[in-house]
Amino acid sequence: MTVARVWADHDLAPHRLESFKFSTDPELPAKVTDLCGLYLEPPAGAVVLCLDEKSQIQALDRTAPTLPLRPGLAERRTHDDVRHGITSLFAALEVATGKVTGRCFDHHRHAEFLAFLKLVARRYPRRELHVVLDNYGTHKHPAVRDWLAKHPRIQLHFTPTSASWMNQVETFFGLLTRQAIRRGSFASVPDLVAAIHRYIDAWNQHCQPFSRVKDADDIMIKATRKRTSGT
Repeated sequence: MTVARVWADHDLAPHRLESFKFSTDPELPAKVTDLCGLYLEPPAGAVVLCLDEKSQIQALDRTAPTLPLRPGLAERRTHDDVRHGITSLFAALEVATGKVTGRCFDHHRHAEFLAFLKLVARRYPRRELHVVLDNYGTHKHPAVRDWLAKHPRIQLHFTPTSASWMNQVETFFGLLTRQAIRRGSFASVPDLVAAIHRYIDAWNQHCQPFSRVKDADDIMIKATRKRTSGT
């Protein structure tokens, strides 16, 4: 108890562990400034979208029915499960409103990415689009570059390496996982896909933009601070 009181007095929590990773992207300052500019002061009349894939979402079904929450008893379910397949969700979050456009595919290759990009373009006709992406290889495939060359109203902006947290759609993926997937039970991939789309539909009915308060200078102070280890 004495040790616990000392920890509490000094606001120490030895039982907790957090991880971090510094980006070594040589274009780090330029990319951070670019993305923060899009988020905080987007171009007039343009739409800023955060796009990414949540790949290999498993349709897991329990081997026995889940026992619901009851007074004095937590919800209970079997430890083992049955895997019925996977799906990959492509989603684009509109920064100004929080609205999400989503579609599930069996794979997450460049063909699926390009098909989803075309879908997003149709959802926002005759609008200048700025799309925030990570550095996944399919986003830079020659077929994608050729299509973008024919559609100059769509511009891609890449996050720094090891900085996917700058893509706001990742926050949406976290909410989707916690609220619709992690505790779900799905007898098939179509059941999983239907649950994902129900969540997106419900989200869009009450969506709000994510609040962003840090500018490029604040981020760069942390991103370039002195390392505390010798690695």
